[in-house]
Amino acid sequence: MGPIVIGVIIIILFVIVISNISVVQQSRAYVVERLGAFRAVWGVGIHFTMPFFDRIAKKVSLKEQVLDYPPQPVITKDNVTMQIDTVVYFQITDPKLYAYGVEQPMMAMENLTATTLRNIIGDLELDQTLTSRDLINTKMRAILDEATDPWGIKVNRVELKNILPPADIQNSMEKQMKAERDRRQAILQAEGQKKSAILIAEGERESAILKADAEKQAAILRAEAEKQAAILRADGEAQAILAVQKALADSLEMLNEKAPNEQVIKLKSIEAMEKVADGKATKIIIPSEMQGLVGMASGLVEAVKEA
Repeated sequence: MGPIVIGVIIIILFVIVISNISVVQQSRAYVVERLGAFRAVWGVGIHFTMPFFDRIAKKVSLKEQVLDYPPQPVITKDNVTMQIDTVVYFQITDPKLYAYGVEQPMMAMENLTATTLRNIIGDLELDQTLTSRDLINTKMRAILDEATDPWGIKVNRVELKNILPPADIQNSMEKQMKAERDRRQAILQAEGQKKSAILIAEGERESAILKADAEKQAAILRAEAEKQAAILRADGEAQAILAVQKALADSLEMLNEKAPNEQVIKLKSIEAMEKVADGKATKIIIPSEMQGLVGMASGLVEAVKEA
């Protein structure tokens, strides 16, 4: 063979070898067949296929994937038709089962999700459907995960994206929500007025208590002032009486020094009693031994007035 033919053969062999070298990327897997039968699952790295015998049957992504299905018509237990669209998060865990377990796995997943959703919603009424999203999500995830195990698929999560009731039911729900908001607003206003009235009553009560305390303190102060004034008056009167008694004692002492007779002493006693009375006493009790002297003094006074 000529050099040209040899060169062509070498180039062809080089192209064949290069075309049968495969590099598997991270988070991917290749399902390889030999002569139509399953041979192996290639992971990350460089791999070689035998020309004309081996082929890559399926390239599988091992990342978590998301399927967003369009709204599905479902009927509740109380015969209300609504539109619900779901989102399914899944991951391929076994590339071999995924490649050979079911024809068109994504379409199978969609149909399985729709039928499962209809079965679950068919056992619930409208109000339960609207308020039981977590329950529906949990049930759907468990059913789908179990059903897709033979397909090499792991269902991680299922979410109800939207629940769309009929228009007339939406209007009724909006009216109900508006009535509920109005009721709550009325309750809040009534509670506010109640609290305001309570605060006003408590303020008035506190004001009355403070006023009563102030009046009580004022009465106590007035009583204390009157008491002090009475004490001072009593002290003054006592001091005056003591002064009179002291003056009487001093005069008696002086009389004793001058050796007065009995009549002078009796006159001094009358003067002392007159000072004690100070013109305020209505009655003065005079001892019997002094009554004669008093009568004599009165007779002298009357004689002086007639003269």
